[in-house]
Amino acid sequence: MNINATLFINMIFFVGFVWFCMKFVWPFIIKAIKERQDKIAEGLAASERSQKDLELAQEKAAELLREAKQQSAEIVDSAKKRHAEIVDSAKGDARTEADKIKNGAMAEIEQEVNRAREQLRSKVATLAVAGAEKVIERNIDAAANNDLFDKLVKEL
Repeated sequence: MNINATLFINMIFFVGFVWFCMKFVWPFIIKAIKERQDKIAEGLAASERSQKDLELAQEKAAELLREAKQQSAEIVDSAKKRHAEIVDSAKGDARTEADKIKNGAMAEIEQEVNRAREQLRSKVATLAVAGAEKVIERNIDAAANNDLFDKLVKEL
């Protein structure tokens, strides 16, 4: 055979093979490559979205943590204020109770002083009457003695 004819027949078979591949094989390969490219692009997009979501979640978590710290600080401040109010209220109640006790004690002391004065007046009157009896050296009757005693008490 001739090299030109062999070359020409090989060329026809090669062109036929290329045409067959382009017509029947190439679309499946292109389709598989296209699907793989879409999956890779989809995976990259999902990765970027998840990265953004992670950043947003971290920011939100940081914000929630700041809010929680702020709320806890407010609660502590509120508790301190309430504690101060309770202490002030207890001090006020204690002062009021102390004043009541003091006033009661003062009233009791005043009563004791008045009783002591009355007893002293009574004894002074008795001594005055006894002294007057000795001066007069006679015994005054009981009715006169009581009248004299009452007059002395009133004078004192």
